[in-house]
Amino acid sequence: KGLGKIAKGELRADKAISGPVRIATMFGSEVNWVKFWTLVGLLSMALALMNFLPIPALDGGHVLFLLVEMIQGKPLSDKFLEKAQIAGFFILLALMVFVFGNDIMKIISK
Repeated sequence: KGLGKIAKGELRADKAISGPVRIATMFGSEVNWVKFWTLVGLLSMALALMNFLPIPALDGGHVLFLLVEMIQGKPLSDKFLEKAQIAGFFILLALMVFVFGNDIMKIISK
């Protein structure tokens, strides 16, 4: 639901997405095992969903390329795959910078 709302423009990404800094501040300094394992489960599900996105360098990107190869009936060129992996890397890097920057700005603006 959340990603759909962000894609439709109903929810601002900077309000909905939290990175490790913000998650750590929400978790706090107390040790609560129920809270900890809930957080581990949520992070695991979030990483699994992210991994299925059709971004090159992630599993979803590999599936997308395999589907294209099946439709075309021939493999994609190694040069194209290499450039797509590099582009996917920079997409992921930009996403990480956005998430960390968003977390830091929320801490600074408090």
